[in-house]
Amino acid sequence: MKYLVTGGAGYVGGVVAQHLLEAGHEVVVLDNLSTGFREGVPTGASFIEGDIRDAAKWLDSSFDGVLHFAASSQVGESVVKPEKYWDNNVGGTMALLGAMREAGVKKLVFSSTAATYGEPEEVPIVESAPTRPTNPYGASKLAVDFMITSEANAHGLGAVSLRYFNVAGAYGKQGERHDPESHLIPLILQVAQGRREAINVFGEDYPTPDGTCVRDYIHVADLAEAHLLALKAAEPGEHLICNLGNGEGFSVRQVIETVRQVTGHPIPEVVAPRRGGDPATLVASAATAREKLGWNPSRTDLAGIVADAWEFAQSISAAREQ
Repeated sequence: MKYLVTGGAGYVGGVVAQHLLEAGHEVVVLDNLSTGFREGVPTGASFIEGDIRDAAKWLDSSFDGVLHFAASSQVGESVVKPEKYWDNNVGGTMALLGAMREAGVKKLVFSSTAATYGEPEEVPIVESAPTRPTNPYGASKLAVDFMITSEANAHGLGAVSLRYFNVAGAYGKQGERHDPESHLIPLILQVAQGRREAINVFGEDYPTPDGTCVRDYIHVADLAEAHLLALKAAEPGEHLICNLGNGEGFSVRQVIETVRQVTGHPIPEVVAPRRGGDPATLVASAATAREKLGWNPSRTDLAGIVADAWEFAQSISAAREQ
């Protein structure tokens, strides 16, 4: 099978591209390198430096499907530059869907997000929970989900949207290296490396066991395996939505302590005020993914996730010093 991976030079897209290659598929990566890294494209994949708006230049009937990761994804930036998120995430995906329709490519796996839910009424979060995103990033991803449903109903697209919770860890050439970094585990690892003096703990008075926010962490390799299963599950004219998470939450302080244990470094903390819009607990119900995709995450140990991320962070630092 031959697949186009948009955003395949990025963190999750690159790991999924690697898994597709390991499964024996032909992979073409399309990425404009605005946030991705050329060296992150896995060996064996063809690479096109270009924009998803121009996907029609390369997409033809030889492709069996598209896995779509190309998006702007910084929550904070989306609040101050919402036009970028509507233009890139929604406008870009609309162009991609048009290119797929024109080429007769009928399978799509879309990288969605738990940010579509906003602040949940109940946890664990199920797919039928109200979708009330609290920022333009989540709103743009939700808009794309609506677009995909319409495309499936009108034109027979077979699609699966995967709503990620907190993706972490590393695999192959890819780990987290956002600029600016906003994810908790790599931020704590920067403290361990001496690149940051301390980690901010935003609020310690939440209604959780230790007062800090609780999040559901999923290893990027488990996440990638769900995408391959989603390709098999996609049915013409149907749009399936699945949450991806471990179904178990870890608090900010639990994550900090795990990083201390894994790295052997002290991690100073600075308690800061709560951030607006931070729910106390975000934990996924992955029952739909288990039932519909046959997906069962196997790398659920937080220490193992942190250890993989730590190894990657050290390798990147070593490469910078050379």
